[in-house]
Amino acid sequence: MSVSRRSFLGAAGAAVAGGALLPKDVMAAPYILRRSLARPCTVGSENGLRGMQRAVESMIKGTDTLDAGVEAVKLVELDPNDQSVGYGGLPNAEGVVQLDASCMHGPSKRAGAVGALEGIKTPSEIVRLIMKYTNHIMLVGKDAQRFAVSYGYQVEDLLTPASREAWLHWRANLSPNDNYVDEPASERMVKYTTGTCPMMLVNTAGDISSLVSTSGLSWKIPGRVGDSGIVGAGQYTDNDVGAAGSTGLGEANIMAAGGFLTVESMRRGMHPKDAALATLKRVMTMIPARWIGANGRPTFQLQYYAVNKAGEYGAAAMTASPFAVCDEKGPRKEDCAVLFS
Repeated sequence: MSVSRRSFLGAAGAAVAGGALLPKDVMAAPYILRRSLARPCTVGSENGLRGMQRAVESMIKGTDTLDAGVEAVKLVELDPNDQSVGYGGLPNAEGVVQLDASCMHGPSKRAGAVGALEGIKTPSEIVRLIMKYTNHIMLVGKDAQRFAVSYGYQVEDLLTPASREAWLHWRANLSPNDNYVDEPASERMVKYTTGTCPMMLVNTAGDISSLVSTSGLSWKIPGRVGDSGIVGAGQYTDNDVGAAGSTGLGEANIMAAGGFLTVESMRRGMHPKDAALATLKRVMTMIPARWIGANGRPTFQLQYYAVNKAGEYGAAAMTASPFAVCDEKGPRKEDCAVLFS
């Protein structure tokens, strides 16, 4: 049936005025008929998998996205068997565990971070305190520890027997010409590790947060801070767009501001997976020649994890690597998209 534009608009206006198109309880604000902006989802590294279901269930019940993320990441920080995060993390070159972490809270547009924090098992809680109760974003070293103690946290030895043994083994084999007796190579020998626990979260309202915690590069020069402690690199959130975070060689990620860049790619309409791949390509243009092997590929691993405001997620890595995700389908591992197959 042919209907003129004027006739259609006039009929529609009359119907709305008479309540024919909308329920009576939403006549004053028809925009609330919009569906939920997102499906609840959390995405990150595989060591965060066990906490993800708890985080999603908590968000569904109304828990803030960042609070849900902190509780999930704490499970990894407190696990002495995870040598990449918190208690039991591998130490620096002098045998001291130094932790980096940061967070962003989308709804409040606030952030918190620590670098080279010693003696505190759960830096995820400390960065949230910095975010909530100070005008600062980042505290480092002994002063970050002093801040944590002022909120009732106890300074503890974070070096477990297993991590100490790995450090002693590394130190003994550091040079064939030093005064340490070389230990036989074994499966326990750890050359270095770059493990981290990043987590990006979105709830049904489309509110977003991101969080990352790490003990950083093992055997690092004391005082080194990697990407996890730097907002915009190790993680980044824009509540209008999405969130992204990373694991792998922090120095390479810092040079590309990878967390920020991935979110900006999603702002331009990219799917989270494609945005993560685009950031990896940018990293390859930023790294020095000494980090590229004879085959033209990087000699390090780097992964990005991303989620957008709608709850769509994705991850990408330099080479094959799994990642963890939890949404309405439950917690599971999936394969990252890869830049180099």
